[in-house]
Amino acid sequence: MIVLGIESSCDDTSAAVVADGRKVLSCVTFGQEAFHRKFSGVVPEIASRRHMEAIEPTVRSALEEAGISAKDLDGLAVTSGPGLVGSILVGLAFGKALAFSLGIPFVGVDHVRAHLAAALLADPPAEFPFIGLAVSGGHTHLFLVKDIDDLGLIGRTLDDAAGECFDKIAKALGLGYPGGPAIERFAEGADSKAFKLPKPKLHDGTLDFSFSGLKTATLNQMKNLPRPIPEPTAKNLAASFQQAIVDVLVSKLLDAVKKTALNRVVVAGGVAANRTLYLNMAAAAKKADINLFFAPTAYCTDNAAMVAVAGSRLLEKGKTSDLGLNSYANLQQNTP
Repeated sequence: MIVLGIESSCDDTSAAVVADGRKVLSCVTFGQEAFHRKFSGVVPEIASRRHMEAIEPTVRSALEEAGISAKDLDGLAVTSGPGLVGSILVGLAFGKALAFSLGIPFVGVDHVRAHLAAALLADPPAEFPFIGLAVSGGHTHLFLVKDIDDLGLIGRTLDDAAGECFDKIAKALGLGYPGGPAIERFAEGADSKAFKLPKPKLHDGTLDFSFSGLKTATLNQMKNLPRPIPEPTAKNLAASFQQAIVDVLVSKLLDAVKKTALNRVVVAGGVAANRTLYLNMAAAAKKADINLFFAPTAYCTDNAAMVAVAGSRLLEKGKTSDLGLNSYANLQQNTP
C-alpha cells in the first residue's frame, strides 16, 4: 500500500510517500523559520499564508521524488490536529480534494499520535504496546500506547510544553529561533550544575509535568546577572536550564515504567532530537533494563512521513475519515 502523508499543523509544510507502512519513498518539507525568526516564534497568520503557497509544489515534489504519480496512491493521510487551526486547514482541505479527485481512502491523523508513530521507522522498529513520550514545542505528554488508535493519556504538562520553554529562554538569551537547537549548541561543553534551578513535580508521585516555574526561575536568575551577561555565564545558565528539563523528562518516564510495569518506551517529537536528552535517557534505560526507542532524528520534528506511517496503519485497519472532517486545536483523546 502506497500512502501520501500531508503535515501542516504549525509552520512546516510537508508531504511524504510511504510504502507498506515503513518504507519512506520521499519526504519533502518546506520550512518557514526564515519568516518567523524575527518574531522569535510562529505567527499563525503568516504560517497559514505560506502553507497556501507551498502545499501544491511540496506535494508535487514528494510524488516526483518517490517516482510515482498521484494515480499510484492507495490512500491519503493528513494531519487534522492539534495545532494551529488555520495552518491545519490548508493541508486538510488540499488532502480532502486530492483524495476525492482520485477516489482513494482518506484518513485524518492526530499530530501527536503521528509523532509516536515515527518510532515505527526506527531500526529496529518499536513494537506495540509501549509507553510514549511526545515532547515538542506544543506538547509534553505521556501515553500508554497499545496501538495508533488505542492509547491512553497518563501524564501531561500542566502549563508550558518543554519545547515552548526552550524557545522562551533562547529568546531571553538572544539565541534566536527555534530555541531548542539554539540552546543545545550554545550550551555544549558548559557546566550544567553551575546554576541551581527547580525541577517542578520531579517527585510528586504523578506522571504530570510543569515547566512554567523552571522558566520563571531561569528568567529571574538572568535578572541578577551583570549586563551584558558574560558569555561563559550565559552558557552555564543555558546548560543548567537544559539539564533541568532533561532530568524531569527522564525521571517521569522512569516513573511511568514503574507504574505500568511496561519496559518498552518511545521518545518522539522535536525535543527528542536533543542530544543531551538522548544520552541521559539512554543511560537511564540501560541501568533500568528498559527497551528504549527514539524516533529517527530526521523524523523527530514535524514531517509528513510520520503522518503517512500512522495513516497507513489506520487504513490497514479499515479506518477512514469523512470528507467533512474538521481541524482541531487541542489534543483529542478520542480521535485517530
